Amino acid sequence: MSLRVGIVGLPNVGKSTLFTALTKKQVDCANYPFCTIEPNVGMVKVPDERLGALARISHSEKIIATTVEFVDIAGLVRGAHEGQGLGNKFLSHIREVDAIVQVVRAFENKDIVHVEGRVDPRSDAEVVNLELIFADLATVEKRLDAAQRELKAGVDREKQKRVLALEKVQAALAGGKLAREAILTPEEMESVRELQLLTMKPMLYVMNVDEAGLKDAGHLSPPVDGYPSVVICAKLEAELAELSETEVKEYLEAAGIPLTGLDQLIVAAYKLLDLITFLTSGEKETRAWTVRRGATAPQAAGVIHSDFEKGFIRAEVINWKDFVESAGEAGAREKGLARLEGKEYVVKDGDVCHFRFSV
Repeated sequence: MSLRVGIVGLPNVGKSTLFTALTKKQVDCANYPFCTIEPNVGMVKVPDERLGALARISHSEKIIATTVEFVDIAGLVRGAHEGQGLGNKFLSHIREVDAIVQVVRAFENKDIVHVEGRVDPRSDAEVVNLELIFADLATVEKRLDAAQRELKAGVDREKQKRVLALEKVQAALAGGKLAREAILTPEEMESVRELQLLTMKPMLYVMNVDEAGLKDAGHLSPPVDGYPSVVICAKLEAELAELSETEVKEYLEAAGIPLTGLDQLIVAAYKLLDLITFLTSGEKETRAWTVRRGATAPQAAGVIHSDFEKGFIRAEVINWKDFVESAGEAGAREKGLARLEGKEYVVKDGDVCHFRFSV
């Protein structure tokens, strides 16, 4: 499952520094193919402590984590929706991603001039969001005009629903809200999905602070109320990315934190996409697989191979903790902790699965 997260922000907020740190954590492209034609794309592993625990029990030869692809999108300036700066390129690249990570600046540095002349995370977010809103408003109004003309040509229930949905989204955008804040029914949501509206995408904010700011991170207000945010010192993360895994582990232990800010961002982006992880574990490999929340057992099997979904018979499922505490699959079976599930089973995060299928 190819999942792309776009990193956006104003100039000089630390976006490129953050992306540089991410690309240094990039996985081996021999294991995870990605398009090398675009140097602004990096695929990184999603941190998951469960993999190591399972691999030790199964004596796995290798561990393969699930991944998220990050895209460093051209910087935005005020007026981007009218083509200012690299506006058109910026907007077209955002349409191609599944979610948005928006970097805002929360650090002072007289040597790095802020494009807006002041450091204000909320204002940064307002500028970026307004540009996205204006771009979406132009798209919606154009489509709404066409839909209304079609409706005049002949009454059609589906066309009426589409016009109503577009009017709701238009009203939200005109009121300065993101499209995803419009109150739509599932049917209405489906009718506007093809527009690929920028502000309909899930959004996460990164507050880029200096090292001193990390100590006061708990006192920082989110750039936009109601949206998830992560506090990171991009400069420090870029430095940590240069260290070995052992050195980073020692740093984390000394600082008393479980994950680097970068790893926290990767995990948060993964959750933002409403994804869960199921696992497979054996002597050959222990591996994490990605599915959308709500996926059934056959759909999960299809992520491994399409033939698994077509010929799905059943799945043997063990919670990862039960797998570890029972010293593996056989032990879990003896304790009655292994379950046989059918086609209707909804896969849960942390399920260790063994699929049975017919050829």
